[in-house]
Amino acid sequence: MAALTSIIIRVEMEKRPGAFSEVVSTVSAAGGDVVAIDVIRGGKEKTTRDITVNIPETAYQKVLDDLENLPGVSVLHVSDRTFLVHLGGKIRTAPTMPIKNRDDLSRVYTPGVARVCMAIHERPREAFALTIKRNTVAVVSDGTAVLGLGDIGPHAAMPVMEGKAMLFKQLADVDAFPICLDTKDTEEIIRTIKAISPGFGGINLEDISSPRCFEIEQRLTEELEIPVFHDDQHGTAVVMMAGLLNALKVVGKQVEDIRVVVVGVGAAGVSCCKMLLASGVKDLIAVDREGAIVPGQTYTNDMWNWLAERTNPNRLEGRLSDVIPGADVFIGVSGPGVLKVEDLKKMAEDPIVFAMANPEPEIDPELAEPHVRVLATGRSDYPNQINNVLCFPGIFRGALDCRARLINEEMKLAASRAIASVIKDEELNENYIIPSIFNDKVVESVRSAVIAAAIETGVARRVPREFRSLCDYTGYGLSDTYKR
Repeated sequence: MAALTSIIIRVEMEKRPGAFSEVVSTVSAAGGDVVAIDVIRGGKEKTTRDITVNIPETAYQKVLDDLENLPGVSVLHVSDRTFLVHLGGKIRTAPTMPIKNRDDLSRVYTPGVARVCMAIHERPREAFALTIKRNTVAVVSDGTAVLGLGDIGPHAAMPVMEGKAMLFKQLADVDAFPICLDTKDTEEIIRTIKAISPGFGGINLEDISSPRCFEIEQRLTEELEIPVFHDDQHGTAVVMMAGLLNALKVVGKQVEDIRVVVVGVGAAGVSCCKMLLASGVKDLIAVDREGAIVPGQTYTNDMWNWLAERTNPNRLEGRLSDVIPGADVFIGVSGPGVLKVEDLKKMAEDPIVFAMANPEPEIDPELAEPHVRVLATGRSDYPNQINNVLCFPGIFRGALDCRARLINEEMKLAASRAIASVIKDEELNENYIIPSIFNDKVVESVRSAVIAAAIETGVARRVPREFRSLCDYTGYGLSDTYKR
């Protein structure tokens, strides 16, 4: 089932018997549901009406084309509620206080601001306390791998980055700003992000194509003193792992005993593999268009070489259908139609299938459901949606609150366990292994887990008051700087 959108179609039609019935029938035949009709103008020969329609997004253009082809009917205008919420952009900046008089002006700007500037100049870390750096993340993209749209460029990517900024603010009270770069050059992207970094407490990389995204994130992590997180890689992996931990509880299997096949070895796939290995999975096979990644072979992609050294212990070769027999878990981050019912029948008892390709999963959920024990997708219209929104707000909230230098594997795995823990054991079932993105316990649970992991691994530069006892327990140094 495709996502629905609501549109208002203004049509002008000739006055003749049956004309309006033809319009309604045409809308219905295209998959639309007419929910309201308003007469705008009536004349002797023609009438103008607004027709409110709920329709699958995939059928949007078809219904308009079909209406235009009706004799005596013209589509005058279409109001799309999705487009309307984007008019003028979806976010804005606002001051924290009004400037009402000269005294206010002198404190927020000249001359009073000079003392604040010099305080930061003398102690650069004061920027975290005295500027927006403390709570601000840059959402950065070059528009080369946007959602399921691909390389659509930086201008077209902006609505996605604005939406990401909205989610940061609403879910975790993190101020985020969208930045779309008009370049695909890896070095230029790295240089630009480093140049703008003084104003931000963290960098969220978004929709940057593979394999460039690996080098960009790695270099920025090494060269910056603030956390850098490529959500397409790690957000997917964190939420996938959370769902898998709960799915394994449902089927009564242990992480170290399962055999996992991951299909799609791009940015998200590689990160999923890393997360699975970090969680304790020992038998993992990564599969891409060329087949299974096999130890001992050399690949042009450095990340594939990394995986070849750490996965596929039995050195299985071939396509998905060749390596899936006996697998307990299928993780898909590839494309539609990759997984067949015949493949499901070859899997181990009580198979777990995460078909996460969006908008069309690796297998039609309706076809897969009779053959699997637990099924998850990236879609909101099926149970168990694997959605990055469960992850990034809480991770950055935690990283900012403890001023982490980076976001390491321990922090990501802690986030996975925190998301999974939101669902209590008595609530777990095949159709409920992952919480809703609107569950208000998720962000706080992830935040706390991320801070604790950052302290324990020594990457936190500030210890929030409620974590001081943990700090004493781990022997972590607690100078005045860290207390601020």
